Amino acid sequence: MIIEYAIILIYTICLLLIFIYALAQLNLLINYLKHRNKEDNAEKFDFENPEEIPFVTIQLPVYNELYVMKRLLKNIAKIKYPLHKLEIQVLDDSTDESIEKTAKHVKKIQELGIDIQHIRRSNREGFKAGALKEGLKTAKGEFIAIFDADFLPQDDWLYQTVPYFKDKNIGVVQTRWGHINRNYSTLTRIQAFMLDAHFTLEQVGRNCKGHFINFNGTAGIWRKECIYDAGNWQGDTLTEDIDLSYRAQLNNWKFKYLEHVETPAELPVVISAARSQQFRWNKGGAENFQKMLKKILTNKHISFKTKIHGLLHLLNSSMFTCIFLVAILSIPMLYIKNEYAHLKNYFYVMSFFVLSSLIFFICYWHMYKNIYGGGFVKFFKYIGAFFTFFSVAMGFSLHNSIAVLEGHWGKKSEFVRTPKFNIKTIKDGWKNNKYIKKKPSVHVILEGLLSIYFIFGMYSAFIVGDQGGDFGLFPFHFMLFSGFSYVFFKSIFSKA
Repeated sequence: MIIEYAIILIYTICLLLIFIYALAQLNLLINYLKHRNKEDNAEKFDFENPEEIPFVTIQLPVYNELYVMKRLLKNIAKIKYPLHKLEIQVLDDSTDESIEKTAKHVKKIQELGIDIQHIRRSNREGFKAGALKEGLKTAKGEFIAIFDADFLPQDDWLYQTVPYFKDKNIGVVQTRWGHINRNYSTLTRIQAFMLDAHFTLEQVGRNCKGHFINFNGTAGIWRKECIYDAGNWQGDTLTEDIDLSYRAQLNNWKFKYLEHVETPAELPVVISAARSQQFRWNKGGAENFQKMLKKILTNKHISFKTKIHGLLHLLNSSMFTCIFLVAILSIPMLYIKNEYAHLKNYFYVMSFFVLSSLIFFICYWHMYKNIYGGGFVKFFKYIGAFFTFFSVAMGFSLHNSIAVLEGHWGKKSEFVRTPKFNIKTIKDGWKNNKYIKKKPSVHVILEGLLSIYFIFGMYSAFIVGDQGGDFGLFPFHFMLFSGFSYVFFKSIFSKA
């Protein structure tokens, strides 16, 4: 029974942690719903008065972006703002033929009278954080707007964001990401579903109550003074954006989140690109938890509730480890349940944790309804979208758990950029993209084996016990089988 009790203990702890996280999400939903219809009375710069218009630097950190540089620069050149108070820095760490093409595009924009510089470094030290830090040395702007290569801000973006900096305590204004290729494939719809929850429920739910949020690495704007006060960009984690965000807020800087300002961007269309992005985000979250834990707990200027939400925010990615362990142990638990009758009451209590899934279902519904609208038809579409998302998210749990464990253990790895494709519709091709990772990870084989493991879990539902089977976990195992199979086959065949 020692092994059985060890399995029960680990399983119970993981379910409890997932439930606590679900309660935190429910609290964010309540915050979001309360705040949604409140009028924003924040003070703003009066741009009718030329003297109140500050100098802004736009930074474009890029690395081997052959397919999207023309689109990016063409879009940025259309940004409306007084030219004598705007500069653009193309922070180009590229090592391929995109360098020459970027230089030509930059020269054309310079001929339009726009202050744009093509800045190159001799090495990639610090990766994106290093590029941003280098550009900051010569940046003339009081405020620094940052866009990744796949982002396409509206031409009035600066007019919608910069005015909020009249409040001298605001260090960052962050906008919501949009998705220009949301409906390209199942993969892009799943990614959009996940990101929409973050950019509505989570960012608004935290920000409206003064809890810590994060600059999302792009589509936001910093006060230069805030960057320096917080210790500047640092490249010791894979998510330099979360790192600097937390250091700034621990120094009492306020962040302003603008849900109503959407900044469109392109989602990865092949699973290898999505995998590399997920790995970086999840490992970086764990790295920042290790880096910030003591600083958050010992800070005397933030409330207990803000500390709890901050730690749970940094542990977001660690939930994948709990999900993975629950998934793996669910099949042994099925046999334990039907083998040991004296544990019947324990399993009755454990059924309470189904509530976690219900909470997530409710939270994501409000996000979905906010974007797509309500009604019975939309609700039934949402049910399909939710279970597809949930299944594939669980299918990523091995991959993301490895990233999380590496982050907590302090294993360092290179900043792997997410390849861009310049794809908006199903007619656009991607197969000749030179940046696509050709060789699947060894983890993919394990994901294939796990899909077989959960077939065994579904089979087990028919044979356990002496009462004709036990089908309580059958839907869970079916979702796990579907999720791991999807991730396995897409990773092998690299199809969108």
